[in-house]
Amino acid sequence: MPKSKRNRVVTLSKTKKKGKEHKENIVNSIRECAEKYSSAFFLGSNKVMQVALGRSDSDEIRPGLHKISKLVRGDSGLCFTNLSKEEVQRLFNEYEEHDFARTGTTATEKVELQEGPLDQFTHEMEPFLRKQGMPVRLNRGVVELVSDFVVCEEGRPLSPEAARILRLLGKKMATFRLHLICRWSPDEFEIYREGLEESDIESS
Repeated sequence: MPKSKRNRVVTLSKTKKKGKEHKENIVNSIRECAEKYSSAFFLGSNKVMQVALGRSDSDEIRPGLHKISKLVRGDSGLCFTNLSKEEVQRLFNEYEEHDFARTGTTATEKVELQEGPLDQFTHEMEPFLRKQGMPVRLNRGVVELVSDFVVCEEGRPLSPEAARILRLLGKKMATFRLHLICRWSPDEFEIYREGLEESDIESS
């Protein structure tokens, strides 16, 4: 009897990781931008960006860039531009993008769903919604909420389930902003983050 293809084991570990060549391309792109000041953003591995800039004054690609390298940590990125200092500050201060909130984010409002049909969801979604704690059932192929359900309360942190439900509902509670940490030019290095001095960077 032939083996069923449905029972065949499939390995999911065959995807190629981003290797040395990919990292070298990023390093070279960052170094090229540092020389030419073309407008570009780099977001990715902090270690790769640090290597590109230089981690000390002995391996930095331009004088003073290792100071930036020491501040590349957490959710950081690099911005290369020919714009003036004032224009960059204005753009960063004005930029704001609404996004879906993650687990642990404080809810900005109470979200409650009323008992009855949930027409925005297909019948295939019913098991998933139940796993998120929603009291739902299928009624003639329509997802139905059997009782009122509070997704989240204002001022309280979002649970993983609440964050998933809000995403499904298209409800955005987070605001994405960009904050300047420091600025480098051939003539000047300036720190914007409060409580951090240039001497702290040199000694870290």
